[in-house]
Amino acid sequence: MLFSMRTKTHNLAEFQKTAQEFALGLAPLPDRATVVGLYGDLGAGKTTFVQAVAKAFGVVEVVNSPTFLIFKKYQLSHGLSTSLEVRSEDLELRKTLSVLSSKSEKCTASVKKEIERGCSFSTLVHVDAYRLKNSDELRNLRFSELLTDPKNLILVEWADKVADLLPKDHTQLHFEFVDDTTRTISFS
Repeated sequence: MLFSMRTKTHNLAEFQKTAQEFALGLAPLPDRATVVGLYGDLGAGKTTFVQAVAKAFGVVEVVNSPTFLIFKKYQLSHGLSTSLEVRSEDLELRKTLSVLSSKSEKCTASVKKEIERGCSFSTLVHVDAYRLKNSDELRNLRFSELLTDPKNLILVEWADKVADLLPKDHTQLHFEFVDDTTRTISFS
């Protein structure tokens, strides 16, 4: 697997590559949005990670943390961006994901078809919960409606502040600042 349980990156290019490889491995869920919680201290790399994932999905807009907006939506092009190098191991990963999804009871035929095509999500939702006093503030913005759409990929910075609103089984990425250029990303 290209994205291990714990990855250490030593420069921005490695960090962005890790984010793009993570994006390549994502597939929609059949019954709700795919939610990725981003955990870590200020400056650990959460926003940079979202920017690289957005780029991998073809977002051409500038992606900044929506600290004052709370969340921002980006329409995604079909499939991963051509700016992401597709290497032979990436194609192998996509085949592996397709095989795994065919064995999963949760994966519908339409989701399997999208994985094979490399097209999965139509909207990236970038949430920044940093300034929220509590999860009610996000709830009041009808966040639950975003969770119902399987075509949404929702990346939540400061996910610990709104954990009670996130699906219990959401993907968790923990970011750790090591030094000016080195970050550790743990996946659970």
